[in-house]
Amino acid sequence: MTSHRTPPEPPPTLVLVAHGSRDPRTLTTVHALLDRVRALRPGLPVRLGHIELNAPLLPDTLAALGTAESPGSAVLVPLLLGRGHHVKHDIPAAAAAAPARTLVAAALGPHPLLVDALHARLLEAGWPPAPGAAARARAGVVLAAAGSRDPDSAADTGRTAVLLAERLGVPVVPAYASAAAPTVPEAVRALTARGRRRIALASYFTAPGRFHAESAGAAPWIAAAPLGAHPAMARLVLHRYEEAREHEEARARTATPAGSGARPLLPV
Repeated sequence: MTSHRTPPEPPPTLVLVAHGSRDPRTLTTVHALLDRVRALRPGLPVRLGHIELNAPLLPDTLAALGTAESPGSAVLVPLLLGRGHHVKHDIPAAAAAAPARTLVAAALGPHPLLVDALHARLLEAGWPPAPGAAARARAGVVLAAAGSRDPDSAADTGRTAVLLAERLGVPVVPAYASAAAPTVPEAVRALTARGRRRIALASYFTAPGRFHAESAGAAPWIAAAPLGAHPAMARLVLHRYEEAREHEEARARTATPAGSGARPLLPV
């Protein structure tokens, strides 16, 4: 007697949602990160969608995954470092309008893997690997971020600053390139007023661009490169993907009965 086994359902496509930029280095960096994600999870379908400025735009990526008659499934992972308008509104709206069955993962930050990447970039820029007590007493770090008017975004950046300070053993002050205060020069002055004379800049940006260049130009000592395609970033993207799937499975176990019409969209 021949048994007929139902083939396993393929995993949802991981859609990395990037902001988009006019700087060509940004797109190069995002594609390098995608390559790292694919290398870590061979066989996992991985796609890219942009919120603006670059192709493919997110709605186009989601439309290509399926139709209303034959929808695919996807987990949208924002390549964004905290909660803000894009994470709270734009990405969920695109997901809700898509024919694909969608989950929306959390923003990348805050998370210890981001601190791993920040620390590594500082070491590459010249931060001492094992500074003594005297060196730490003179040092400080400005954590330069893009900035947002959303207080949750500032809270997320502040939490990352706390985690990085714990890792380095020196004060870390968050600063912003736009839309929020303090600016990088203001943060430098604040650390200088506390007696910190060796002030480094940690770049809390996903890719090179104008904000990183302006922030690095205000650094009085070393300025780290953006997070980019650091291996910790690829691991974090996959962690957020799996985390969203786990949350959805837990929700499904306690959801309304089948046939109720509930749509599997993870709230942000």
